[in-house]
Amino acid sequence: MEIPPKTDAAQSLEACDREPIHIPGSIQPHGLLLVADADGGAILGAAGDVGGRLGLSWTGRSLGEMLQQNVQAALSASPDSITLPLDQVLGPSELFDVVAHRSGDLVLVEMEPASAHTISAAAALFAVEASNRAFERVADLRGLCERAATAFRRLTGFDRVMVYRFLDDGAGVVLAEDRAPGLSTFMNHHFPASDIPKQARALYVRNRVRVIPDVAYAPAPILSGPSLLEDVDLSDVALRSVSPIHIQYLKNMGVAASASVSIVRDGLLWGLIACHNATPRYLPFDVRLACDVLAGGLARQIRSLDEAEHYRERIRLRSLEDAVSAKLGEASLAEFVASTGEELCAMLAADGFAAVQGADLCLAGRCPDEAAVRQIADWAHSRALAHPFSTHQLALKMPAAAAFQERASGVLAATMSTEQATMLLWFRAEQVETVNWAGNPHKGTTADPDAQLTPRSSFEAWSQAIRGQARPWTPLEVESAQRLVRTIFDARQNRRVRDLNRDLTATAADNQQLLLQKDFLLKEVSHRTQNSLQLVSSFLAMQARAVGDEALSGHLAEAQRRVSAVALVHRRLYSDSRVDTVDLSRYLEDLCGEIRASMDDPASERLTLNLAPIVVSADNAVRIGLVLTELIINANKYAYGGAPGPVSVSLEQHHNRLRLIVADQGSGRTGTRQGFGSRMLEAMVKGLAGDMQEGDNEPGLRVIVTAPSV
Repeated sequence: MEIPPKTDAAQSLEACDREPIHIPGSIQPHGLLLVADADGGAILGAAGDVGGRLGLSWTGRSLGEMLQQNVQAALSASPDSITLPLDQVLGPSELFDVVAHRSGDLVLVEMEPASAHTISAAAALFAVEASNRAFERVADLRGLCERAATAFRRLTGFDRVMVYRFLDDGAGVVLAEDRAPGLSTFMNHHFPASDIPKQARALYVRNRVRVIPDVAYAPAPILSGPSLLEDVDLSDVALRSVSPIHIQYLKNMGVAASASVSIVRDGLLWGLIACHNATPRYLPFDVRLACDVLAGGLARQIRSLDEAEHYRERIRLRSLEDAVSAKLGEASLAEFVASTGEELCAMLAADGFAAVQGADLCLAGRCPDEAAVRQIADWAHSRALAHPFSTHQLALKMPAAAAFQERASGVLAATMSTEQATMLLWFRAEQVETVNWAGNPHKGTTADPDAQLTPRSSFEAWSQAIRGQARPWTPLEVESAQRLVRTIFDARQNRRVRDLNRDLTATAADNQQLLLQKDFLLKEVSHRTQNSLQLVSSFLAMQARAVGDEALSGHLAEAQRRVSAVALVHRRLYSDSRVDTVDLSRYLEDLCGEIRASMDDPASERLTLNLAPIVVSADNAVRIGLVLTELIINANKYAYGGAPGPVSVSLEQHHNRLRLIVADQGSGRTGTRQGFGSRMLEAMVKGLAGDMQEGDNEPGLRVIVTAPSV
């Protein structure tokens, strides 16, 4: 079947993103919640049967009286902790595990029944270490996920445990499953992105383990005295009541109890360990801690496998590039394509390859007809001028391509600039994919914004044939195509130079003289520009020393650093053989070196770098350099109250995007005021078509800037 249009149900479920799930005003009744003033410890409100299960009324009491321990002292001893385990509390008939959280001016203390058979620290560490060693012995992601599903089911005792991975479009797929005999399978089933709203995904990163012991529970509201606590933020509370939509979702699946363990890789939600049980089941605090630690080991092993695969793919592509480049020689473009057509296709796992140069057209492998190839070349030319252009759904971007999508659903195009532009095109045939969904994702409730939202009621396997797409191109394949274009271009230029030297010696000498003059002019322009930038920088430094106003001097010093960032990329552009692209890692390393040199305090020695090589356009390099300069300035200015402190800078590739991470270990964000620097940061990130997120570095602030890398 074809992909149906977006239904009213899908539009309706998107409204889940607006549900205030972090302030439900109630908790799950298997535990207790005490809400107290952070300064004096006076209890302001509570949820659950506090009086019956603790034997004391909370009204008019303090946390110390209720828990028989000094909670304020424990929190003060760990000023950097948001969540802090406390001593267990014995009620009239049960023992409670106790955890305290900070929430602004409040302290939230949640109490859950302790396990009758608590796992000892040694036993928990042994079990986790044994599972981690088993993870390390697996050579592929599928096998790793299968072992993880088995390990988590053994640890939790749930009927079904699934390893669920999020895809680039936000949807998820079950990669592995361990289940009790007789249960139907969700293996390889997809779940739409709307099943887990964005705000829920943010909470999954914040709370790594979430449990619903009984989906049929009646929420226990937060009761308070004179102050109103219905809107207290319960983001860090494990007992937080769950969205009614999610409860109905689980009931529709026939689930009586559930647990989820987040798989967080590099601060991003990679996937979930989803646990389901047919009957109510409680997961004690000690087991949840073990699950959290085990999920951390799983995330590290996932990263290790991805990095190993990335390395192997890079080596494979390099070797194939060398094999193709070795056949360049003196051959014409047509001769080159005829002799290397199979290798060109195999290099990028393409079904066909075409080279278009004016009236000349060279084909290899399975390609569309000549008229279609020229149509694609004309359409892609402007999109691939500076960098290769790639898509695995050509018909979505070029509607006319639907007529030949069977042979060209995926296209990777690169332009080689010569007197007559040459287009190199790789084609991937349509790959009809049958996706098994856990229920029809296009069925649900009305799209009426005032109607009560309900999830879909059926989770029976529903198959959907997706057409018009090919296997996506990886960033490494796009880089490989760009390197090959440069190699061919350089080879052709070298051959043309040799021909000119042989046949037109006098003309070549004149041209060489013109090139020398052009090079001299370029260097002169660069020299004059550098002098101007240096003059501006020196003027700013003089003004900073002479103004006598510490605040104004600081502003002038920041402006000087920003000018230095522009000057550095200018030098890089005119020192490299290419002026349209920049190795971002080298540029940022040099930029940080200049920042170190411009800093007069010991903090400059505590600037650490971890930069992956990524090639970006010169324009984007300037913006990213200015963003980095601003973030380092802010870190040194605000993180440690003017005192020196460590700042780390990381640059990494994430799918088709780059991530710049600047982290400190200081006091974190202390206000919401936005000055000139913050507004400039937002403008520069917007100019990159990226986004910027701030998070807790525990301690300190961690800023992640994400932007397209190709």
